[in-house]
Amino acid sequence: MNAEQSPGGGKLYKAIGETLKREIASGRFAETQVLPGERALCEMFAISRTTLRRAIVDLVAEGLLFHRHGAGTFIRRAAPRVDQPTSRLTGFTEDMRLRGFAASSRELERGVYLPTPEEAMMLGVGPSERIMRLSRLRLASGKPMAIEHAVVPCRFLPDIDAVGASLYDALEARHFRPARGLERLRATLLSDADAALLEVESRSPALYIQRIAYLADGQCVEFTRSYYRGDAYDFVSELTLSGPGRKGKSER
Repeated sequence: MNAEQSPGGGKLYKAIGETLKREIASGRFAETQVLPGERALCEMFAISRTTLRRAIVDLVAEGLLFHRHGAGTFIRRAAPRVDQPTSRLTGFTEDMRLRGFAASSRELERGVYLPTPEEAMMLGVGPSERIMRLSRLRLASGKPMAIEHAVVPCRFLPDIDAVGASLYDALEARHFRPARGLERLRATLLSDADAALLEVESRSPALYIQRIAYLADGQCVEFTRSYYRGDAYDFVSELTLSGPGRKGKSER
């Protein structure tokens, strides 16, 4: 019998692919996102590397697995799908809570610095005024969803350790919760480093969102740049006519 044929007459690599699917679905590799090495898998299933590689090629084509150069073969775990309204000013923690997901974060950076020229311009601060930078990987029910780089003038948050799960909760505790904001969205491709954090392939599509938030008195309190997974977010806007019964370009 051909080594690539299973006893039932089907291709052995196809059967191995189906077995790998079941193992992934069962949670066998739940503690790590990377698939075990070729030698371990060949021993596990008592097959040749050629057979294993053909099975993996099929699973990559189906989107269940993906390769990361120099790092191995990874399991593509589905992220929660989120409809994000653009008409409400909320933080990530509140957004996820409203949708029934457990929000969590992995901190990437926290510290006090002098602002870059871009940060100074966006926040309306002087070059010598201290700002806090807080960068986090944001997760929903354990799945990476977004990378956020937030900047806040230290006069609003002098204690950088006061920020816990929610930046907005920390601002509200000091009576500086944002009252309004402006967001700019554009499509982008993820860098290798950001793609690794979000557990997607390098150069995957993403949404880049730049937010500037203001207090009721007009002071700028927050400048945040975020990268949202393109396969996990749909941004939704509610549109209305500019006036009742108005004719012209708005009439359809």
